[in-house]
Amino acid sequence: MSFVDRYGPWALVAGASDGVGAVFAEGLAERGVNVVLLARRGEVLREVAAGIEERTGARTRCLAVDLAEPDAVDIVTEHTAGLDVGMVVYCAGADPEFRPFLSQPIESAEKMVQRNCLVPMRLCHHFAPAMVARGRGGIVLFGSGAGFAGGPNMVAYSATKAFDMVFAEALWAELHDSGVDVLGLILGKTDTPALRRLEHARGQIASPDERPADTATATEVVGEAFDNLANGPTWIVGENTRAAAQMMGSVSRNDAVRFIKQAIETAMGPG
Repeated sequence: MSFVDRYGPWALVAGASDGVGAVFAEGLAERGVNVVLLARRGEVLREVAAGIEERTGARTRCLAVDLAEPDAVDIVTEHTAGLDVGMVVYCAGADPEFRPFLSQPIESAEKMVQRNCLVPMRLCHHFAPAMVARGRGGIVLFGSGAGFAGGPNMVAYSATKAFDMVFAEALWAELHDSGVDVLGLILGKTDTPALRRLEHARGQIASPDERPADTATATEVVGEAFDNLANGPTWIVGENTRAAAQMMGSVSRNDAVRFIKQAIETAMGPG
């Protein structure tokens, strides 16, 4: 079965305006799959879509929606009605703040839970039944090494990413035998526009045009994702992140939290 027969003819990519999401959308288009691009910034989405269509010839649709809003899934399902969606890729949900839990309004954490947990869960529940009925399809849920154990300045974020990881694993257990590939893709430190803005704001890089140290590129992340779509339930991107996961799996939960805390403070500085 060809790639487009297995995962097409349409894919939904959430978080497609830049970084890993935009690269993933283009990778799908290069393989013959039409893409629905989903993110908050409509103008940026349209620019991404125009480039994808020009370079690949694939069809695109753009949907500007804030996934932190309660009606986000209703908007998505309404605008994709009638499309044969064979793949859902959810790579929205980064935390641009990296601030202590108590320094932010509780609404920030609630929106994080909405965007990172409730929305992908509802999208999977909406799109997966048709995939199961056809006996083909794919779901890729982006996670983070932050979900391995709790750490400072990412209390809600790391908790939601732990949810995403276990949700993807459990969904794989239920759907894999029906022909639907589910992959929880766990990222380490990745060079994205959001990370560049954060590190520049904290004085760790001189310019938002500078690549942060010790990061994987979006192209590297997406390459590993495509190579391992059928190797679920979980794929950890990058040798360093895989080594860290193996090390943390060999120690107690308490020691894992201490390791995460020390690693964050070394990489990002205190507070």
